[in-house]
Amino acid sequence: MAKGKKIKKGKNWKKFWKLGIDEFNTQFFGISKDGAMTMTEGHHVYNVADLAKKYGTPLQVIFPSIIEFRLKDLIGYFNAYIKIYGYKGKFFYHYPMKVNQNKEFILPLLSEGANLEVTSANELWIVKKLWEGEKFHTKLRVLCNGPKSDPYLDLIEELRSKGMNIVPIIEGPEEIERLSKYKGDIGLRVDLNIKADTHWDKKFDRFGLSEKEVLDLPKMKNLKMMHYHLGSQIKTQKSILDGLKHAFSIYAELTKTHPNLETLDIGGGFGVPYEKKKFYTAKGVSSKIIKLLKHLSDKAGIRHPNLAIEWGQYIVAPSQVTIYKVISEKNIPKANAKAWYIVDGSFMNDLKDTWAIHQKWHVVPANNMTSNKTKRVWLAGSTCDSDDKYTEGGNYIMMPQIEEGDTQLVAILDTGAYQDALASRHCLLAPPVKIVAQDGTIKIARKRESSESIAKLFGWNGEK
Repeated sequence: MAKGKKIKKGKNWKKFWKLGIDEFNTQFFGISKDGAMTMTEGHHVYNVADLAKKYGTPLQVIFPSIIEFRLKDLIGYFNAYIKIYGYKGKFFYHYPMKVNQNKEFILPLLSEGANLEVTSANELWIVKKLWEGEKFHTKLRVLCNGPKSDPYLDLIEELRSKGMNIVPIIEGPEEIERLSKYKGDIGLRVDLNIKADTHWDKKFDRFGLSEKEVLDLPKMKNLKMMHYHLGSQIKTQKSILDGLKHAFSIYAELTKTHPNLETLDIGGGFGVPYEKKKFYTAKGVSSKIIKLLKHLSDKAGIRHPNLAIEWGQYIVAPSQVTIYKVISEKNIPKANAKAWYIVDGSFMNDLKDTWAIHQKWHVVPANNMTSNKTKRVWLAGSTCDSDDKYTEGGNYIMMPQIEEGDTQLVAILDTGAYQDALASRHCLLAPPVKIVAQDGTIKIARKRESSESIAKLFGWNGEK
């Protein structure tokens, strides 16, 4: 076994692993006296390593209190700056369900005042069930984005007829005729002719109407909202503000022919500092957005628009941690890393963005965090696929050196956005067990799938 790097005693381990830092969204995470990763919720402290040992790995731990904290914080920022700058419009937060549709994420958001945004008939079906079960207040507003099939449109109209505050957003010319007759408020999505520094390739965008198509629309009395979306994981606040300036110029023109237009929805894309480097903050950006909108509105001589945002990844990503156990180690002769640590789950299955967009994660050990010997490693999943790995983009991950008889746990932070709906079952590996840590108690949300239950998904119903 290659020698590990010795670290001086008395080191600030929280700082070393970048835990307990507000701007990195790790303020609730720390290290116990025995070197295990912890999460603090009020006076409750959860030992992540103990949870992994009790419930087994791979394991996903959801912390709803983080979701609630982040949403309350975000709404508080915008409402505070609306008051400070004397802004006359209202603020609305809409959670985009595509980011994470799990009940354990949706219900805490509703409890803290989130509105919803859906992109398919199936997501809207979930909203229907919540509505029928009286899980949210009648004032809650649902925005309907995405290309609209007939079943999707039928469900929108059904829920509107039952009194739901549901606003379909026109995505393309083919939707205009039917939605212009809709008995309620509607919106439209503009494909802005502007580039932003994001993951999303804007060169060929298939979403929304072009700027020309939008400005050529005939008058629609029920047009209340203009929506745009710059991309995912926007890298700079300059891109956010430049997009807002450009969008506002379209919005201001639209108000001339659509006098009932009242809301500007700036979409999602607010970034998460996955790599734990210096990043813009929600507090700073919310101040700049409100200040800029007030200036632009006053200059144009139009009423301050209501503001809607759909920052989903920002709210939910830090609320889930995924834990694996290292099951074997293989030396690497010549590389940035000295060894492979093979884990008992799959990055390709459980954290699809590792493979799909080469997402970099904040990876820390869940135990042995105060070990004075560390090692440069790469992580590999348990499928027989060469892409099932995490190498920090060819760099390396620092982990404790494994001594004989040791059990090493690996924690991946910020896994609460997108990964569940994208997850797969390559090699028919079971997905992680999912547990919820809330109010000092643990609830099992999803049990580990058996070989039989996974086989049934592929048509094997007990045949011999």
